[in-house]
Amino acid sequence: MGWRSIIVSQHAKLSYTSHLMVVQTKDGINQVPIDDVQLLLISTTQAVVTTALLNELARRNAKVVFVNKNMQPSCELVNNYPNNRTLDLLQGQFKWEKQRKEVLWTKIIYEKISNQMQVLDIYGHKIAGIRDELAQLEMNDISNREAVVARKYFPLLFEDRKFSRRTGKAVNAALDYGYSILLSMVNREIVERGYLTYLGIHHRSNENQFNLGSDLMEPFRPMIDYWVANQNFTELTPDVKYGLVDALNIEIIYCGQHMLLRNAIDKYVGDCLRYLDGAIKNIDMKMELNHEVPNNALINHV
Repeated sequence: MGWRSIIVSQHAKLSYTSHLMVVQTKDGINQVPIDDVQLLLISTTQAVVTTALLNELARRNAKVVFVNKNMQPSCELVNNYPNNRTLDLLQGQFKWEKQRKEVLWTKIIYEKISNQMQVLDIYGHKIAGIRDELAQLEMNDISNREAVVARKYFPLLFEDRKFSRRTGKAVNAALDYGYSILLSMVNREIVERGYLTYLGIHHRSNENQFNLGSDLMEPFRPMIDYWVANQNFTELTPDVKYGLVDALNIEIIYCGQHMLLRNAIDKYVGDCLRYLDGAIKNIDMKMELNHEVPNNALINHV
């Protein structure tokens, strides 16, 4: 299983030879063992990638993300035929019990709001109003506490009463970029286990091929918020983008164990899928931010 995040941000040619990913740029040639690659972010529209490399990365379930002309993540490589995808597994996914889906979605929203409260508390903001909303959470979040909390949470976190996720601010651009990387990593774990990303437990959009990833990523969104709120920038520069990718290496406490965010995502997705399959009766997804991590550990280039 790969562990390295690679960002290509300049004119380059990427190819495959002898178990190596070869990256040719004006500065020279770099070689990376193909088995080490977990995430390849093509953060430029001036790169050429060979089909041989794409096929090898797909075979190893590495996630490849491409950006558009605005330098925002626009699409990703999805392995349609992982080795462990079977008819029985897919039939089981189509037959996931409604009650289990509703219980899991409730737990996901509970943990997301709890993590939002952690982030606010770390930065010295009052959380009483958010706690009150969490106390009103119902099964399957039928009263949509998630949206109610979001309208209170972001203005508090960014200390702006008029803050809206719909504006074109640099902060929103950074959040969207970080969420896109997060979604890609969750999708990777889903596909690697042989499941379809189309079939969600709450998201059901015909236009979203990543409904399940959109569901499962929710508790981790506050980790991106935490990183962005700790930075000072006025535009989405390459340094900010590098930092957002490197945020996958933030250390958190997941189910009582210290681990990197990227490893927690791996365990969490696996647990969620086993719960939906009925392989386990209960699921724990409690997370704690280890905010003793020094700031400079969060903004290194990948």
